Amino acid sequence: MDPVIFTSEAEQTLTEILASLSFSRLVVLTDSNTQTHCLPKISQALPEDTVFISVPAGEINKNLQTCSLIWEKMTEAALDRKALMLNIGGGVVTDMGGFCASIYKRGIRFINMPTTLLSQVDASVGGKLGIDFQGLKNHLGVFNEPETVLIAQEFLGTLPQAELRSGYAEILKHGLIRDKAYFLELKSESWESQDWEKLIYHSVAIKNAVVTADPKEAGLRKILNFGHTIGHAFESYFLDTEGHLLHGEAIALGMICEGFLSFQKVGFSFEELDLLSKTLFQIYGKVDFSPEELDPILDLCLQDKKNEGSTVLFSLLNSIGDCTYNIPVTREEIREAILYYHNLKTA
Repeated sequence: MDPVIFTSEAEQTLTEILASLSFSRLVVLTDSNTQTHCLPKISQALPEDTVFISVPAGEINKNLQTCSLIWEKMTEAALDRKALMLNIGGGVVTDMGGFCASIYKRGIRFINMPTTLLSQVDASVGGKLGIDFQGLKNHLGVFNEPETVLIAQEFLGTLPQAELRSGYAEILKHGLIRDKAYFLELKSESWESQDWEKLIYHSVAIKNAVVTADPKEAGLRKILNFGHTIGHAFESYFLDTEGHLLHGEAIALGMICEGFLSFQKVGFSFEELDLLSKTLFQIYGKVDFSPEELDPILDLCLQDKKNEGSTVLFSLLNSIGDCTYNIPVTREEIREAILYYHNLKTA
């Protein structure tokens, strides 16, 4: 089966996929949003004895407590090792559902059906699965590939604009790290008027090429983390607050900061830094925080999974479209990069 299937007919395509697979029982995981807005669109494809599990929506629920709830319901349904799991939702659901499937009875197969722009271009592709732990983003997890990823653009119609804009940050990142012409094309048009089908296909192709070359993140795959070391720190810091950030909003901030580190550390030109900063600022605006909040945010950067010992390693841009990795950066250099962002003028 193809690792990624694009379709304009989600229910029909899912019917065909399920017919091609042998499994004892199907378990469907949704969150409170996708249970309401997305599950009805594919319900006719599901067997009569399907087990349904729904969890509260939001990154704040991507934790061991929610996993325990999922495993309890799977156990109560007496699902065996030949069961199949279908995860319908954004990155929280596909990450957590895939993780739960990989752990239950030492692993059952699963299908990801991403319903947000962010998960369609990023989270559901590449086999990275995980949950947050003690305030640290994706701190527990495994590498495990789904049977397939079913990408249906029709689900994008269920999203608020803020979620589309969040997903767009990962699309911009793909251009910044791998395809300058793609980034310049994206920049030349308003993000609201983009051809999503075309962009999803192109971004998935970029990510798949990188992941295929380096499935377990030994080297090249690390470039996909551009913007994420500082971005994840901000996302984690604000997670349980009124000012919580969507993933793409945090990564946009992170890419500006890490663009500055690229300028300082690997010769990224000031002209391209300025272009990157202005492009992201125009779309995402500015996140407010006080200099007094810097130290706990810096502490979170030190917990990043790419670090080796006490050395913080970054993926940085040589130029737009060309990214390098394993660049050591000091705490003070990270502080300077965040202050660069903090001092940028919004006008």
